[in-house]
This record gives sequence, C-alpha cells and structure tokens, in this order.
Amino acid sequence: MNPLQSIARSIAALRGEGRGRILATVASGWGLLVGTRMSYPVLLPYIRQSFDLSLSVAGLLVTIIWLGSALGQLPGGILADRFNERYVMTAGLGVVAVALAIVALIGNPVAVFVGTGLVGIGLSLYPIARITVLSDIYPDNIGSALGVTMATGDTGQTVVPPAAGFVAGAIAWQMGFGILVPLFLLLAGLVWAVVPDSDPSAGTEAGERAISLERARAVIEELRTRTMVLTTVVLFVYLLVWQSFTAFYPTYLVNVKDLSPGVAGTVFALFFGVGVLVKPVAGAAYDRYGMRASLLAVLIGPVFALAVLPAVEGLWTLVGLTAVISTMLGSGAITQSYLADTIPERIRGTGLGVVRTTAATLGSAGPVLFGVVADNGYFDEGYLLLAGLMVLVVALTALMPRS
Repeated sequence: MNPLQSIARSIAALRGEGRGRILATVASGWGLLVGTRMSYPVLLPYIRQSFDLSLSVAGLLVTIIWLGSALGQLPGGILADRFNERYVMTAGLGVVAVALAIVALIGNPVAVFVGTGLVGIGLSLYPIARITVLSDIYPDNIGSALGVTMATGDTGQTVVPPAAGFVAGAIAWQMGFGILVPLFLLLAGLVWAVVPDSDPSAGTEAGERAISLERARAVIEELRTRTMVLTTVVLFVYLLVWQSFTAFYPTYLVNVKDLSPGVAGTVFALFFGVGVLVKPVAGAAYDRYGMRASLLAVLIGPVFALAVLPAVEGLWTLVGLTAVISTMLGSGAITQSYLADTIPERIRGTGLGVVRTTAATLGSAGPVLFGVVADNGYFDEGYLLLAGLMVLVVALTALMPRS
C-alpha cells in the first residue's frame, strides 16, 4: 500500500459509522479553547494600557489562566469517569463562555482576573475528557484521532489570537474576548447534541479505580523511575520556558522591537502556524529515532534563536527567528508519545494526568516570574535566561536513554 492509500484509509476509518462529526466537534472545541488561551498574550498590551498594569501584574494574569488549566486536569478526568465526558466537555465550554462574558461586559480589573481564573477552570475540564471519549470512539485509531485534535489546536492558536487582536485594535480589547462568546455557546450545544453518552456503570468503575489507594500506589511506583522523573523535569522546565515566552512575546515585539500590535499578533500566530508542520515531523522522528535524538533535534535550534533574539532588529529577521523558536513545539508530540509508550496501560490515564498536572502547575509560575524580570528593566535579559533554561533542557535530554 502506498502512502496516499494509507492516508486515505486512515481518513475513511476516522469518518466511518458517523464518527467523523463527533471528532470534528470535539476537535473544534479544543481548537477554540487553546486559541482563546493564546489570545491573552496578544491582548495583553491593550489590557496593560487600559488598566496601567505593570509587567509583573500582567504576567500574573497569564499565570492564572495556566494555573487554572493545569490544576483542574486531574479532577476533570475523575469527573469525566464518573459523570460522562459529554457533560464535562459541555460544562467546560459553557464555563469559558460565561467567563469571557464577564471579562467583556464588566471589564474592570477585578472582573478580568476573576473571569480569567474561570477561563482556566473551563479549560481544565476539557483535555482529559477529550482523550477518553475519543479512546472509546476510536479504539483502533486513537493516535490518528488525537493527531487531528492536536492539529486543530494549533490551527486555533494560529487563527484565533490575531483575529481577537484585530477586533481589539479596531473596536476595543473587550470585544476581542466578546466575539468568542457566541462561538463557545455554539460549540457547547454541538458537543451536547453530537457526543454520545458513555456507559455510566463503566464510568463509575473507572472513577473508583482512579481514586483508590491501591491505584495511587501503583501510579507512584511507576512514576518513581529515574527516566520518568527525568522526563517530568524536562517537561516542567520546557513548559516554564514556553509559557514565559508565549505570555510576553507580543508585548516584547511591541515595546522593545517597535512593531504594531497587529503585526506583533501576526508574528505570534506564525509561531503556532509552524507548529502545525513541526508536530507531525517530530512524531515521526520519535517513532524512528526515539526520545533522546528527536527531542534534541527540536530543541537545539530554539536555544540559539532565543539567545540572539535581543540583538536583532527588523520584521523579517524576527519572523525567521520566530519560526526557528517554534520548532520547540514539536517536543509535545515527542514527550506525550514517550509517556504513553512508557506508562503501563492500566494506569496510563492517571499517570499522564499526574505528570501533566505536576509539570504544568509548576511551569505556570513562568509568566509572573518573567514579568518581574521585565519590570526591573531586563526584558532582553529575560530571553537570554530562557535560552539558558533551554540549555538545561537539552542537557537533561542528553541523559535520557537512547530509545
């Protein structure tokens, strides 16, 4: 079978028996959610100007959304087991719609911070439920199905932030959030209508297993290995860098590199647009060369690009460096594949939840810490610090097993 026939067969398998509309709905919800999360860095210059916020406080705003979306993933997975993924995903989209309405309609600093926290909570309800429902629907094609949702997420991060930024520049930053509310309500209705109910009894049993002491011990034993601890640390430091970079990159391009907010938002969208291409290549590299070689390949370029970023000027040079930095997005496909291969099937969902929640929660401190550095007049030096942290990630990756 040639590659084109293989791709055609994979697409047919995803669409067969009416499952295509379920996948499209679930993936669209994910794309809108992560696209909304990445709209915050694009709208941050407008919010800072409106409320005269320091970079540290602005960083805290971004940290809040990341912290909320990290802390709720394990509870979100347990809720999905006990109460059905359809309910949990619909609730997540609905919570984000309400939260964005609060931010857009009230628009004072307290409402912005409270609403942002609610956005993070809504985001946290979706990821694990998305994986488990697709696992049920595509027992033989889960890799392909999750690949579609990941690609849709990158598309959302490429399209939604510049669109929100355009509306903010043309009308008001509140409308940059407000235009998303109807889309969330529409997708919440589609998820409710399209995603099937799972077996409640099976969900209850899964939930009981997920929180039993015996299961907790099994998870701890499996995650205590040197390689698993090293992988978790690598993931944490990477997320610290990634969240710090994405939180302030548009603001940096506006304040330091003198780009307009609209152009800065477009350059930021390029960061995720390149990721649409990088992730499949990174996943294929993992399959062929293993964890260490493939991860080093996608991380070395960003080290040099982050190191020279403060010294360069000019739109097209910045575009080129942004594209090089974006290769680090391929690490997600590599680390998640490695974790899925390494964690035993009987505890895979819980183990993934523990690793992802731990790394993302610790990494969420990045934006506020980076904001403190920038507030003290070291915006350029902040990116040199991120380059140094990436060197640490590369060094830790080199200690991993070859396969």
